[in-house]
Amino acid sequence: MVRTRTVLQGFKAELFKALGHPVRIRILELLRDGERTVSELQAALAIDASSVSQQLAVLRARQLVTGRKEGTSVYYSADPQVFALLDIARSIFDSHLVALQAMAEDSTAAGIDDDLAPEAARTS
Repeated sequence: MVRTRTVLQGFKAELFKALGHPVRIRILELLRDGERTVSELQAALAIDASSVSQQLAVLRARQLVTGRKEGTSVYYSADPQVFALLDIARSIFDSHLVALQAMAEDSTAAGIDDDLAPEAARTS
């Protein structure tokens, strides 16, 4: 049981490492709309093909994307479960953003100016 838990935790850590690069997240977001080739991804991302291939290799190693060869092109697609995970991450981000906006509004309503607060403390 402890060994299984350790293996699972290691898997999760590697999964989140694979998701820990903005270009890889963008690739997954592009694949949400359907299969794409390296050339299509390169054009959408505005980066060189070798960088796209490198990022796809990381995603393939974690089985987050798969490739399907057709003629001379490889079409990449993503595991639909990844999109659910990205949606949850977006929801968490939105919640944090709402909380930060509320804090900013509260400090503005209270008349607190971050730039003046240290100076006011020194002159008191």
